[in-house]
Amino acid sequence: MVPYKNLSGKSGVLAYENSNDYIIIQFKEGRETIYTYTYQSAGISAIETMKKLALAGSGLNSYVSTNKPGYSSKR
Repeated sequence: MVPYKNLSGKSGVLAYENSNDYIIIQFKEGRETIYTYTYQSAGISAIETMKKLALAGSGLNSYVSTNKPGYSSKR
C-alpha cells in the first residue's frame, strides 16, 4: 500500500493501492479499515476517479463519503 499524501491534513484515508480494475483504500475509521472497490462493485468511472484522487493526494475521502461507491470487500 502507498501512503496517502493527505494534502489537506484532514483526510480519513491512510493508504491506497491502485491496480488495473480496482483500488484498495485503508481508512482511519475507529480501527483501521480496508475496503476494496472494483470495476464490478463501483463502476469503471468511480474507480478511475478514485485512482486519480488517490494519486493527487487530495479529495479521495470526500469523494467516497459523498458518492458512496459500492465495495467488494471490507476487512
